[in-house]
Amino acid sequence: MSKIQVMSEALANKIAAGEVVEKISSVVKELCENSIDANAKNIEINLVEGGLKSIQVIDDGEGMDRKDATSAFLRHATSKLIRDDDLFFIDTLGFRGEALPSIASVSDVILKTCNGDIGTLIEIKGGKTIRVEDASARCGTSILVSDLFYNTPARLKYLKTEAAELAGCVSLVEHLSLSHDRIAFTLKNNDRVLVSTTGSGNLHKCIHEIYGLNISSKMIEVKASNDDFDLFGYICKPEILKSNRNHFITMINDRVVKNFEINRAINDAYYTYKPDIKYPIVVLKINTDPTLIDVNVHPTKQDIKISKMSELYDLIVNTIKDALYKNLLIPDAIKKPEYNEIKDHYVEYFVSEATKKEEEYQGSTTSTQVALDLSYEEEKESLTIINEELKSLVLYPVGVALGTYIIAQNEEGVYLIDQHAAQERVNYERYLKALKESKTSSIGLLFPITIELSSSEFLIVKNNLQILEDLGFKVEEFGMNTFVFKEHPTWLKTGYEEESIHKILDILITNHGAFDRVKFNEHIAITLACKMSIKANMHISNEAVEELLNELVLCDNPYNCPHGRPTIIKFSIYDLERMFKRLK
Repeated sequence: MSKIQVMSEALANKIAAGEVVEKISSVVKELCENSIDANAKNIEINLVEGGLKSIQVIDDGEGMDRKDATSAFLRHATSKLIRDDDLFFIDTLGFRGEALPSIASVSDVILKTCNGDIGTLIEIKGGKTIRVEDASARCGTSILVSDLFYNTPARLKYLKTEAAELAGCVSLVEHLSLSHDRIAFTLKNNDRVLVSTTGSGNLHKCIHEIYGLNISSKMIEVKASNDDFDLFGYICKPEILKSNRNHFITMINDRVVKNFEINRAINDAYYTYKPDIKYPIVVLKINTDPTLIDVNVHPTKQDIKISKMSELYDLIVNTIKDALYKNLLIPDAIKKPEYNEIKDHYVEYFVSEATKKEEEYQGSTTSTQVALDLSYEEEKESLTIINEELKSLVLYPVGVALGTYIIAQNEEGVYLIDQHAAQERVNYERYLKALKESKTSSIGLLFPITIELSSSEFLIVKNNLQILEDLGFKVEEFGMNTFVFKEHPTWLKTGYEEESIHKILDILITNHGAFDRVKFNEHIAITLACKMSIKANMHISNEAVEELLNELVLCDNPYNCPHGRPTIIKFSIYDLERMFKRLK
């Protein structure tokens, strides 16, 4: 008897479900993507107990007739791929024809759909069709998924708690809302609204609806193109940082993707603008020719392969760096109210105004929603702090607090300057400029510096002596595993020559496997700037304070140290008078 048998369709679907459906958010993703591909304008997601009990997705898309509705639950049945060549021109979110049959094989599914006069209702339980009958003629599709993994206990026990599964669904719907800002999304759990967007087609407004005004008011628009890619989106100022990369939201041709190289480009663009362990909020839309990408990498279609990745990397890095350089402003010391606080305060006033304009919305929304839109536009302007660039400020030092923070003032308000962070920035730019110069001046050492290394370290340095010579050092071998330094570049701080040489050698030894001259120079500049700067609680004279402020003003980026910490914070006159209740 033959051992090899063709598995049944039901078994094949259950196996596919293990790849396509990993958790509750996987089901929500697949169903929402079908709604998006059906050109829906409104998508409503209703969860019960975080989706553990049921998941329902309702859309006003094109719907299906009975034949297509029944065929949709057949494995590899799809309307999006016909010929082999279509695989290279994918412009839809779904195309594999695996999601619906996989979901239906491990749950109870009720589908209601209509694209004309007569609707269709289909119920499937564990992959078996229970009934097919006529339904109401509401245009669009509603699909209800209940008791997910009821017939696959091994999968069921690995579902997380309601809170954890719900968090994944919220994050997913937020990302889908940002990638398709012309679609209105509503996510409810146990009839409570958790996410609601208006589908206005305005990406910045969609960011506001998801993150609130405190975040959206500190986002910077970015836009750029090259021969192969168009880039558009918003990035946050370095004062708004998160503890993980979950807020790197990137879309390629409107598909939300997680790509290591794109994330690396975003993180590299913020280099020296933030601490290494903090990450910005970034929403980027990338459009390109479908032939330059391959989305058929994984069943979930979240990973993606990109041709000409080096060109895209340069475009992302240069665009974000340029935007940060042009837009970095002094952070305001007083945190502004969150959007919900503003909403509660202003909605009553704006309802009356909204009623006058409701006809403009052609009945598509309520007076309250129009009020919130007006509130957003009004408060977006009034609560966004517009600080003058530091380079245009004249600061008058008046003292030092706690031996660390320089106090300065002008007609705009009071400023606190971290003396260590400020001098770090000054030193960093000085060192970096010297390292970039093609010709480096050197000075001889009256007493040559001898440095002994381990055998492995000695070999690494010996193989990279040219790098040290290019920096302005004159180095010779001096016995077993030892080098003698006879000259050093003039930019090394007097009295710290040996310590600086040790730091540079450490960086060279650590990075020899993946050497990048630009990163090497930046690493040297950051390390030396930190070590050679005045520390907290170190007394400096009034003359030194004035000199430091004058040097900080001349920096290309005077707003933060190379580790990403702010150098200066502002208390505006308005902030001070509000704190002391001097405002009427």
